[in-house]
Amino acid sequence: MKVKAVERNISFDKNSEEYGYVMIPELYNRLSEDKVVAEASAHSGISQSIIRAACAAVADVVVAWVPEGHSVSIPSFGTMRFSLNSKSVPNVANVGTDLITSRKIIYTPSVDIKTGLERTSINITCIDRNGKVVKKVTTDGSVDDPTDGNDPGNSGGTSGGDDLVG
Repeated sequence: MKVKAVERNISFDKNSEEYGYVMIPELYNRLSEDKVVAEASAHSGISQSIIRAACAAVADVVVAWVPEGHSVSIPSFGTMRFSLNSKSVPNVANVGTDLITSRKIIYTPSVDIKTGLERTSINITCIDRNGKVVKKVTTDGSVDDPTDGNDPGNSGGTSGGDDLVG
């Protein structure tokens, strides 16, 4: 998994600046439904039309039961449940549906998916506020320092340090 740590102003006060590195995952692109179905078909030996029908049926179950307040277990994936964001009010007389700001579905992955994610190596690229790569870190603790003469994309930089390159 590739992650960017970008130096940003993290101050909530508009009149001051306080910088810190904020990590965000690098997303490559969104896999299309066709690609997912084709991959699932290739991995399972089940025809694409049957996989599409099964996925549509599971979606129908989620649409039918989640809004009713049920947590729906989807085999091998995890569970989905309804949630919402809302404003608060100090007086019960003011409680109403107009306080709801968004409706959403909460997804909780299965143990197998969580375990797979935990086993995935992580590569972090640290980028300063000027857009310069200042450090690369991998889950094995190695660090690539772009100022040490090595290409940041190569392994073989310094190892184990967490100090930013100045």
